[in-house]
Amino acid sequence: MKKYIVETYYTCTFKTVHSLNNLDDSELSKIDKRTDGEVEVIDVKLNNRKTKKIGEKKDNKPVSKVKNVSTNVIKNHLNVQKNETNTSSSALKLKNNSRFKMPDRRKGYIQKAQIGDHKVYLHTGEYDDGKIGEIFIDTNKEGELVKAMMNNFAIAISLGLQYGVPLEEYVDAFIDTKFEPSGNVIGNDRILSASSILDYVFRELAISYLGKEDLAHTPSIVSSKSIDTETSDDKFLKIVKNITSKGFVRSNYEEKLVDLSDVRINLKTKN
Repeated sequence: MKKYIVETYYTCTFKTVHSLNNLDDSELSKIDKRTDGEVEVIDVKLNNRKTKKIGEKKDNKPVSKVKNVSTNVIKNHLNVQKNETNTSSSALKLKNNSRFKMPDRRKGYIQKAQIGDHKVYLHTGEYDDGKIGEIFIDTNKEGELVKAMMNNFAIAISLGLQYGVPLEEYVDAFIDTKFEPSGNVIGNDRILSASSILDYVFRELAISYLGKEDLAHTPSIVSSKSIDTETSDDKFLKIVKNITSKGFVRSNYEEKLVDLSDVRINLKTKN
């Protein structure tokens, strides 16, 4: 048995467009009595809701009636507002969940090099598929301010990589930047000089993870095997790819493998 009635009040903002043959005082004085205007709903807002028992006396308050405003127009306007709200909330949820976090146990490599009198240690972290997801930059002769700036710069780059920023964008932005320390590079077999620490770091990442040999100063070691006889899809090689750092071996998995097919191991145990 129903006992309560819920009343909902809305405020509808609309405009009425009339066509006039002549713009004079007589035409304008009659415009409020005309019913041939075109009505366009601008906004519909929810004011409040009231609950009352069935049988209660209603307050005798004048209720203004809106002419030529169909119920379907108002419903359509409310549906559009609801759809826009749902779309914005889903977009916000997608934005918050778009970060691809690094695995707890990850691969990577450490490259030590010396630029002038400054030692630079580059640490990388990789996803399971070998794609780079984070970097760390350590120096030895910089002040606390510079070390903190380099550390936070590396964190910003790592967050960008985890949110989907391509490594190519960072390489294009920071290659050939010039500031001290700069000069000859000692300890890296592919890079012989750098115009800055950032130039060295992203040149190293471009060579190791993007295969950009044009940024290297020394040629890469080319495999002696022909492309036709390459066995990169072998099952054992796939296992090696999954457990080996792609950046460390620079994708030359076959060059880093040791052939142990002729080695025999006696696994007999004593009784």
